[in-house]
Amino acid sequence: MKYYLIAGEASGDLHGSNLMKAILKKDPNAEFRFWGGDLMQEVGGVLVKHYRELAFMGFIEVLFNLFTILKNIKMCKQDIIDFNPDAIIFIDYPGFNMRIAKWAKPLGYKTLYYISPQIWAWKEGRIKDIKRDVDQMYVILPFEKSFYEDKHNYPVHFVGHPLLDAIDNRKVISLDDFKEKNQLDDRPIIALLPGSRKQEITKMLNVMLSVTDDFKAYQFVIAGAPSQDISFYNTFVQQKNVNIITNQTYDLLSHAHAALVTSGTATLETALFKVPEVVCYKGSSISYEIAKRIIKLDYISLVNLIMDRSVVTELIQHEFNHTQLKQELAQILDGERRQAILADYNDLEQKLGGKGASDNAAQLIIDFLN
Repeated sequence: MKYYLIAGEASGDLHGSNLMKAILKKDPNAEFRFWGGDLMQEVGGVLVKHYRELAFMGFIEVLFNLFTILKNIKMCKQDIIDFNPDAIIFIDYPGFNMRIAKWAKPLGYKTLYYISPQIWAWKEGRIKDIKRDVDQMYVILPFEKSFYEDKHNYPVHFVGHPLLDAIDNRKVISLDDFKEKNQLDDRPIIALLPGSRKQEITKMLNVMLSVTDDFKAYQFVIAGAPSQDISFYNTFVQQKNVNIITNQTYDLLSHAHAALVTSGTATLETALFKVPEVVCYKGSSISYEIAKRIIKLDYISLVNLIMDRSVVTELIQHEFNHTQLKQELAQILDGERRQAILADYNDLEQKLGGKGASDNAAQLIIDFLN
Protein backbone atom coordinates (compact mmCIF):
# COMPACT_ATOMS: atom_id res chain seq x y z
CA MET A 1 0.00 0.00 0.00
CA LYS A 2 0.98 3.64 -0.44
CA TYR A 3 1.31 5.89 2.61
CA TYR A 4 1.66 9.67 2.64
CA LEU A 5 2.97 10.96 5.99
CA ILE A 6 3.19 14.57 7.18
CA ALA A 7 5.43 15.52 10.12
CA GLY A 8 6.54 19.09 10.70
CA GLU A 9 8.97 18.87 13.62
CA ALA A 10 11.97 16.89 14.89
CA SER A 11 9.81 14.83 17.26
CA GLY A 12 7.42 14.03 14.42
CA ASP A 13 10.36 12.88 12.32
CA LEU A 14 11.43 10.52 15.12
CA HIS A 15 7.98 9.03 15.68
CA GLY A 16 7.24 8.97 11.96
CA SER A 17 10.39 7.00 11.25
CA ASN A 18 9.54 4.39 13.88
CA LEU A 19 5.98 4.12 12.59
CA MET A 20 7.30 3.58 9.06
CA LYS A 21 9.60 0.80 10.30
CA ALA A 22 6.65 -0.83 12.06
CA ILE A 23 4.48 -0.59 8.94
CA LEU A 24 7.22 -2.20 6.85
CA LYS A 25 7.27 -5.22 9.18
CA LYS A 26 3.59 -5.81 8.44
CA ASP A 27 3.51 -4.47 4.86
CA PRO A 28 6.92 -5.14 3.24
CA ASN A 29 5.78 -3.60 -0.05
CA ALA A 30 4.77 -0.32 1.56
CA GLU A 31 5.55 2.82 -0.43
CA PHE A 32 6.22 6.02 1.52
CA ARG A 33 6.14 9.64 0.49
CA PHE A 34 6.45 12.16 3.29
CA TRP A 35 7.12 15.55 4.80
CA GLY A 36 9.59 14.94 7.62
CA GLY A 37 13.31 14.72 8.22
CA ASP A 38 16.50 12.71 8.13
CA LEU A 39 15.23 9.85 10.30
CA MET A 40 12.24 9.21 8.07
CA GLN A 41 14.47 9.47 5.02
CA GLU A 42 16.75 6.76 6.44
CA VAL A 43 13.80 4.34 6.49
CA GLY A 44 13.15 4.89 2.79
CA GLY A 45 10.69 6.50 0.43
CA VAL A 46 10.60 10.03 -0.93
CA LEU A 47 11.15 13.11 1.24
CA VAL A 48 9.06 15.92 -0.23
CA LYS A 49 10.00 18.69 2.21
CA HIS A 50 12.23 18.79 5.29
CA TYR A 51 10.71 19.93 8.59
CA ARG A 52 13.42 22.57 9.06
CA GLU A 53 11.72 24.49 6.22
CA LEU A 54 8.41 24.36 8.11
CA ALA A 55 9.47 25.43 11.61
CA PHE A 56 7.53 28.58 12.47
CA MET A 57 6.65 29.04 16.13
CA GLY A 58 4.46 31.61 17.88
CA PHE A 59 1.52 33.62 16.61
CA ILE A 60 3.59 36.51 15.25
CA GLU A 61 6.12 34.26 13.50
CA VAL A 62 3.32 32.33 11.79
CA LEU A 63 1.72 35.58 10.65
CA PHE A 64 4.96 36.85 9.13
CA ASN A 65 5.41 33.57 7.24
CA LEU A 66 1.79 33.10 6.19
CA PHE A 67 2.53 33.29 2.45
CA THR A 68 5.11 30.50 2.72
CA ILE A 69 2.74 28.35 4.79
CA LEU A 70 -0.11 28.75 2.28
CA LYS A 71 2.27 27.96 -0.57
CA ASN A 72 3.34 24.76 1.22
CA ILE A 73 -0.30 23.72 1.76
CA LYS A 74 -1.04 24.15 -1.94
CA MET A 75 2.06 22.17 -2.87
CA CYS A 76 1.16 19.38 -0.44
CA LYS A 77 -2.36 19.00 -1.85
CA GLN A 78 -1.08 18.65 -5.40
CA ASP A 79 1.60 16.20 -4.30
CA ILE A 80 -1.02 14.01 -2.61
CA ILE A 81 -3.11 14.02 -5.77
CA ASP A 82 -0.11 12.98 -7.85
CA PHE A 83 0.88 10.19 -5.42
CA ASN A 84 -2.69 8.99 -4.80
CA PRO A 85 -1.99 7.22 -1.47
CA ASP A 86 -4.09 4.55 0.21
CA ALA A 87 -3.81 6.56 3.43
CA ILE A 88 -2.63 9.94 4.64
CA ILE A 89 -1.02 9.74 8.08
CA PHE A 90 -0.86 13.03 9.98
CA ILE A 91 1.73 13.27 12.77
CA ASP A 92 0.98 16.11 15.22
CA TYR A 93 1.67 19.49 13.44
CA PRO A 94 -2.03 20.45 13.60
CA GLY A 95 -2.06 23.91 12.04
CA PHE A 96 -0.93 22.41 8.75
CA ASN A 97 -2.30 18.90 9.02
CA MET A 98 -5.86 19.80 9.92
CA ARG A 99 -6.06 21.95 6.79
CA ILE A 100 -4.93 19.03 4.66
CA ALA A 101 -7.37 16.66 6.42
CA LYS A 102 -10.29 19.02 5.76
CA TRP A 103 -9.42 19.02 2.08
CA ALA A 104 -8.56 15.31 1.79
CA LYS A 105 -11.51 13.62 3.51
CA PRO A 106 -14.24 14.76 1.05
CA LEU A 107 -12.03 13.55 -1.82
CA GLY A 108 -12.14 10.01 -0.44
CA TYR A 109 -8.66 9.75 1.05
CA LYS A 110 -8.30 7.75 4.27
CA THR A 111 -7.25 10.23 6.96
CA LEU A 112 -5.37 8.80 9.95
CA TYR A 113 -3.95 10.90 12.78
CA TYR A 114 -1.01 9.64 14.85
CA ILE A 115 -0.18 11.82 17.88
CA SER A 116 -3.21 13.99 18.49
CA PRO A 117 -3.32 17.76 18.21
CA GLN A 118 -3.26 19.13 21.74
CA ILE A 119 -6.84 20.36 21.63
CA TRP A 120 -7.11 19.63 25.35
CA ALA A 121 -4.73 22.58 25.82
CA TRP A 122 -6.28 25.06 23.43
CA LYS A 123 -8.62 25.24 20.44
CA GLU A 124 -10.89 22.58 21.92
CA GLY A 125 -13.40 23.61 19.28
CA ARG A 126 -11.26 21.71 16.79
CA ILE A 127 -13.01 18.55 17.98
CA LYS A 128 -15.73 19.31 15.42
CA ASP A 129 -13.14 19.35 12.64
CA ILE A 130 -11.52 16.15 13.90
CA LYS A 131 -14.84 14.32 14.01
CA ARG A 132 -15.59 15.48 10.48
CA ASP A 133 -12.17 15.10 8.86
CA VAL A 134 -10.27 12.30 10.66
CA ASP A 135 -11.16 8.63 10.11
CA GLN A 136 -8.95 7.24 12.90
CA MET A 137 -7.11 8.89 15.80
CA TYR A 138 -4.19 7.18 17.58
CA VAL A 139 -3.36 8.94 20.87
CA ILE A 140 -0.19 8.58 22.94
CA LEU A 141 -1.08 10.24 26.26
CA PRO A 142 -3.25 8.33 28.75
CA PHE A 143 -5.59 11.23 29.55
CA GLU A 144 -6.33 11.85 25.86
CA LYS A 145 -8.50 8.75 25.52
CA SER A 146 -10.92 9.88 28.21
CA PHE A 147 -10.81 13.44 26.87
CA TYR A 148 -11.97 12.32 23.44
CA GLU A 149 -14.30 9.50 24.39
CA ASP A 150 -15.87 10.63 27.66
CA LYS A 151 -15.99 14.36 27.03
CA HIS A 152 -16.54 14.45 23.28
CA ASN A 153 -17.97 11.03 22.35
CA TYR A 154 -15.28 10.44 19.73
CA PRO A 155 -13.67 6.97 19.84
CA VAL A 156 -9.86 6.90 19.67
CA HIS A 157 -7.11 4.31 20.11
CA PHE A 158 -4.56 4.70 22.93
CA VAL A 159 -1.39 3.04 21.59
CA GLY A 160 1.10 3.96 24.31
CA HIS A 161 3.87 6.53 24.06
CA PRO A 162 6.41 6.05 21.24
CA LEU A 163 9.20 7.63 23.27
CA LEU A 164 9.38 4.46 25.36
CA ASP A 165 10.27 2.51 22.21
CA ALA A 166 12.63 5.15 20.85
CA ILE A 167 14.58 5.20 24.11
CA ASP A 168 14.55 1.42 24.47
CA ASN A 169 15.78 0.86 20.90
CA ARG A 170 18.68 3.30 21.01
CA LYS A 171 22.31 2.22 20.71
CA VAL A 172 23.86 2.51 24.16
CA ILE A 173 27.25 4.16 24.58
CA SER A 174 29.25 3.94 27.81
CA LEU A 175 30.03 7.05 29.84
CA ASP A 176 33.76 6.70 29.17
CA ASP A 177 33.24 6.34 25.43
CA PHE A 178 30.80 9.24 25.37
CA LYS A 179 33.24 11.52 27.19
CA GLU A 180 36.14 10.46 24.99
CA LYS A 181 34.14 10.91 21.79
CA ASN A 182 33.11 14.44 22.76
CA GLN A 183 36.29 15.48 24.60
CA LEU A 184 34.52 15.91 27.93
CA ASP A 185 36.22 15.93 31.33
CA ASP A 186 35.31 13.92 34.43
CA ARG A 187 32.90 16.42 36.00
CA PRO A 188 29.19 15.52 36.19
CA ILE A 189 27.20 16.71 33.17
CA ILE A 190 24.40 19.26 33.10
CA ALA A 191 22.58 19.03 29.76
CA LEU A 192 21.16 22.09 28.06
CA LEU A 193 18.27 21.42 25.67
CA PRO A 194 17.31 24.84 24.25
CA GLY A 195 14.94 23.55 21.56
CA SER A 196 15.23 22.89 17.85
CA ARG A 197 14.06 26.08 16.13
CA LYS A 198 16.24 29.15 15.70
CA GLN A 199 13.64 31.43 17.29
CA GLU A 200 13.35 29.43 20.51
CA ILE A 201 17.07 28.68 20.80
CA THR A 202 17.80 32.39 20.52
CA LYS A 203 15.37 33.15 23.35
CA MET A 204 16.42 30.26 25.61
CA LEU A 205 20.15 29.69 25.34
CA ASN A 206 21.56 32.95 26.67
CA VAL A 207 19.68 32.58 29.96
CA MET A 208 20.62 28.90 30.25
CA LEU A 209 24.27 29.77 29.70
CA SER A 210 24.12 32.55 32.29
CA VAL A 211 24.34 30.01 35.14
CA THR A 212 27.39 28.10 33.92
CA ASP A 213 29.85 30.15 36.01
CA ASP A 214 27.79 29.44 39.14
CA PHE A 215 28.30 25.66 38.93
CA LYS A 216 31.96 25.14 38.09
CA ALA A 217 31.97 21.66 39.63
CA TYR A 218 29.82 20.60 36.65
CA GLN A 219 30.35 20.70 32.89
CA PHE A 220 27.57 22.04 30.70
CA VAL A 221 26.82 20.38 27.37
CA ILE A 222 24.44 21.78 24.75
CA ALA A 223 22.32 19.30 22.81
CA GLY A 224 22.51 20.74 19.31
CA ALA A 225 19.42 20.20 17.16
CA PRO A 226 20.07 18.22 13.95
CA SER A 227 18.50 21.06 11.96
CA GLN A 228 21.05 23.65 13.17
CA ASP A 229 24.75 24.11 12.42
CA ILE A 230 27.38 24.20 15.15
CA SER A 231 28.30 27.71 14.01
CA PHE A 232 24.86 28.94 15.11
CA TYR A 233 25.47 27.73 18.68
CA ASN A 234 29.00 29.15 18.73
CA THR A 235 27.58 32.67 18.50
CA PHE A 236 26.06 32.14 21.96
CA VAL A 237 28.90 30.23 23.63
CA GLN A 238 31.82 32.55 22.76
CA GLN A 239 34.21 32.60 25.75
CA LYS A 240 32.25 30.17 27.90
CA ASN A 241 33.73 26.73 28.53
CA VAL A 242 30.71 24.84 27.20
CA ASN A 243 30.61 21.84 24.88
CA ILE A 244 28.22 21.48 21.95
CA ILE A 245 27.23 18.09 20.56
CA THR A 246 24.80 17.26 17.76
CA ASN A 247 22.70 14.19 16.97
CA GLN A 248 23.55 12.70 20.38
CA THR A 249 20.73 13.94 22.60
CA TYR A 250 19.81 10.49 23.91
CA ASP A 251 23.47 9.69 24.63
CA LEU A 252 23.75 13.00 26.47
CA LEU A 253 20.62 12.39 28.54
CA SER A 254 21.67 8.87 29.42
CA HIS A 255 24.75 10.29 31.12
CA ALA A 256 23.50 13.68 32.40
CA HIS A 257 23.18 14.45 36.10
CA ALA A 258 20.61 17.22 35.55
CA ALA A 259 19.15 19.24 32.69
CA LEU A 260 17.69 22.60 31.70
CA VAL A 261 15.05 21.90 29.08
CA THR A 262 12.87 24.02 26.81
CA SER A 263 9.22 23.07 27.10
CA GLY A 264 8.15 20.46 24.57
CA THR A 265 8.66 16.76 23.90
CA ALA A 266 12.18 17.03 25.33
CA THR A 267 10.77 17.49 28.85
CA LEU A 268 9.23 14.01 28.69
CA GLU A 269 12.33 12.49 27.08
CA THR A 270 14.47 13.90 29.88
CA ALA A 271 12.13 12.45 32.50
CA LEU A 272 12.17 9.00 30.89
CA PHE A 273 15.97 9.05 31.09
CA LYS A 274 15.50 9.76 34.82
CA VAL A 275 17.30 13.11 34.67
CA PRO A 276 16.02 15.78 37.11
CA GLU A 277 15.21 18.92 35.11
CA VAL A 278 14.09 22.51 35.20
CA VAL A 279 11.59 23.25 32.43
CA CYS A 280 12.04 26.61 30.73
CA TYR A 281 9.98 28.64 28.31
CA LYS A 282 10.14 32.13 26.87
CA GLY A 283 8.32 33.40 23.79
CA SER A 284 7.86 36.80 22.21
CA SER A 285 5.90 39.16 24.46
CA ILE A 286 2.93 39.32 22.09
CA SER A 287 2.80 35.55 21.51
CA TYR A 288 3.02 34.91 25.24
CA GLU A 289 0.22 37.35 26.09
CA ILE A 290 -2.02 35.76 23.45
CA ALA A 291 -1.19 32.22 24.62
CA LYS A 292 -1.81 33.10 28.26
CA ARG A 293 -5.36 34.11 27.42
CA ILE A 294 -6.34 31.11 25.30
CA ILE A 295 -4.43 28.16 26.79
CA LYS A 296 -6.29 26.80 29.78
CA LEU A 297 -3.75 24.54 31.46
CA ASP A 298 -2.15 24.52 34.88
CA TYR A 299 1.18 23.33 33.42
CA ILE A 300 3.16 23.53 30.18
CA SER A 301 5.45 20.50 30.52
CA LEU A 302 4.27 17.04 29.51
CA VAL A 303 5.70 15.66 32.75
CA ASN A 304 3.41 17.76 34.94
CA LEU A 305 0.43 17.43 32.58
CA ILE A 306 0.56 13.64 32.61
CA MET A 307 1.04 13.48 36.38
CA ASP A 308 -1.55 16.25 36.90
CA ARG A 309 0.63 17.91 39.52
CA SER A 310 3.89 19.81 39.80
CA VAL A 311 6.70 17.27 39.52
CA VAL A 312 9.29 19.50 37.84
CA THR A 313 9.66 23.27 38.18
CA GLU A 314 8.49 25.37 35.24
CA LEU A 315 10.10 28.77 34.72
CA ILE A 316 7.92 30.64 32.25
CA GLN A 317 8.56 33.99 30.55
CA HIS A 318 9.70 36.55 33.20
CA GLU A 319 10.37 33.82 35.77
CA PHE A 320 12.94 32.40 33.36
CA ASN A 321 15.90 34.52 34.49
CA HIS A 322 19.39 33.99 35.86
CA THR A 323 18.47 34.28 39.54
CA GLN A 324 15.57 31.83 39.53
CA LEU A 325 17.25 29.41 37.17
CA LYS A 326 20.32 29.26 39.40
CA GLN A 327 18.14 28.66 42.45
CA GLU A 328 16.08 25.88 40.86
CA LEU A 329 19.08 24.13 39.31
CA ALA A 330 20.87 24.04 42.67
CA GLN A 331 17.88 22.25 44.22
CA ILE A 332 17.90 19.35 41.76
CA LEU A 333 21.62 18.57 41.89
CA ASP A 334 21.33 16.68 45.21
CA GLY A 335 19.14 16.37 48.29
CA GLU A 336 15.44 15.77 48.91
CA ARG A 337 14.16 17.69 45.90
CA ARG A 338 16.22 15.56 43.53
CA GLN A 339 15.09 12.30 45.14
CA ALA A 340 11.43 13.34 45.01
CA ILE A 341 11.66 14.03 41.27
CA LEU A 342 13.31 10.67 40.60
CA ALA A 343 10.58 8.85 42.53
CA ASP A 344 7.89 10.68 40.56
CA TYR A 345 9.59 9.74 37.29
CA ASN A 346 8.99 6.07 38.08
CA ASP A 347 5.26 6.75 38.51
CA LEU A 348 5.25 8.74 35.27
CA GLU A 349 6.64 5.83 33.28
CA GLN A 350 3.95 3.54 34.65
CA LYS A 351 1.23 5.97 33.57
CA LEU A 352 2.48 5.94 29.99
CA GLY A 353 1.71 2.25 29.57
CA GLY A 354 3.91 -0.39 28.01
CA LYS A 355 6.17 -0.30 25.01
CA GLY A 356 5.12 -0.98 21.43
CA ALA A 357 3.32 2.24 20.43
CA SER A 358 4.67 2.17 16.87
CA ASP A 359 3.74 -1.48 16.37
CA ASN A 360 0.31 -0.92 17.90
CA ALA A 361 -0.38 2.06 15.63
CA ALA A 362 0.93 0.25 12.54
CA GLN A 363 -1.31 -2.76 13.17
CA LEU A 364 -4.36 -0.56 13.69
CA ILE A 365 -3.59 1.35 10.48
CA ILE A 366 -3.24 -1.81 8.39
CA ASP A 367 -6.30 -3.42 9.92
CA PHE A 368 -8.33 -0.32 9.13
CA LEU A 369 -7.12 -0.13 5.53
CA ASN A 370 -7.84 -3.81 4.98
